[in-house]
Amino acid sequence: MRGRPPAAIVLSDAERAELLTLSQLRSTAQGRAMRARIILACADGGYGKDIAASLGVDQVTVSKWRRRFAAHRMDGLLDEPRSGAPRTLDDARIEDVIVRTLESLPLGATHWSSRSMARASGLSSTSVQRIWRAFSLQPHRVETFKLSTDPDFVAKTRDVVGLYVSPPRHAVVLCVDEKSQIQALDRSQPMLPLRPGQVERQTHDYKRHGTTSLFAALDIATGHVIGRCYPRHRAGEFRKFLDEIEANVPAQLDVHLVMDNYATHKTPLIRNWLAKRPRWHIHLTPTSASWMNQVERFFGLLTEKQIRRGVHRSVASLHQTIETFINQHNADPKPFRWTKSADDILATIERFCTRTTYTVNERTSGSGH
Repeated sequence: MRGRPPAAIVLSDAERAELLTLSQLRSTAQGRAMRARIILACADGGYGKDIAASLGVDQVTVSKWRRRFAAHRMDGLLDEPRSGAPRTLDDARIEDVIVRTLESLPLGATHWSSRSMARASGLSSTSVQRIWRAFSLQPHRVETFKLSTDPDFVAKTRDVVGLYVSPPRHAVVLCVDEKSQIQALDRSQPMLPLRPGQVERQTHDYKRHGTTSLFAALDIATGHVIGRCYPRHRAGEFRKFLDEIEANVPAQLDVHLVMDNYATHKTPLIRNWLAKRPRWHIHLTPTSASWMNQVERFFGLLTEKQIRRGVHRSVASLHQTIETFINQHNADPKPFRWTKSADDILATIERFCTRTTYTVNERTSGSGH
């Protein structure tokens, strides 16, 4: 026995549309989203007990928001003013902190800290931090970016990404590059190992024992890597590495090579070598877009897992470490999954350029320049 149903709630088209939006958007505060779902269920004629069970809330909660909505409509779903001390910072002082943060710099520093802003604004450091947190301002952080200025950026992007998402038949696609000047470093004092309550520790200074350069070719279909270390990274070494690739790729397959326009890759020696091999096809990545070459991801794994924390007392030891890493990788290779289409990449860059241009123009006009 559910008893007598409460008075039905009748929604206007505008109210129903607003409630649906509130209930579906992820950015909506979850408390208000639940209130919207309750009212929508009430408008459909449900009983309080059934609505509470389906939404996972208490029946008293359903009754509360039904009454609030019936009395005040959409305004009834807002939070009532809470008890406690009144605000001590008015909007003008908050605006002053935000404007100072965005449009000025402290004397003798490149960015604001919470303490320097507190001294300049007359607020406490805690209040400054709360304001910055509320408006997602992080003046202590800086990120890097680099936009390609290659006039053929669009064409090269479509060419390279097209190979990744739809590789040609009867061919192998190899991403080729060199990781140059890898240093064989030994710490100045013995490393202290990991133990309970203490992380591994090593000295900040080191001894150099020479360098090497790794040439690598990543097969995008299998994840297999062909890699060789050479003392230098000139055209002669690159030519030897191309010979290594030639020997490892079956003769019946075409070779599509993805690489950058580095000077070593376009000398007469390399051009003549490629001209004599019609099965080889070159695809250049745009300038300042090394992230488009998948072998860079393999170099990142090598640095993370071996080079950065490794201890090598000779170049020979470094060679052995790199060779072991490549062999372990090839024992169970896994290709990197390329998820972005060329249109997605170009659209992302367009949005970035639009936001950056708008922000720069806004700052320039605001500063009177």
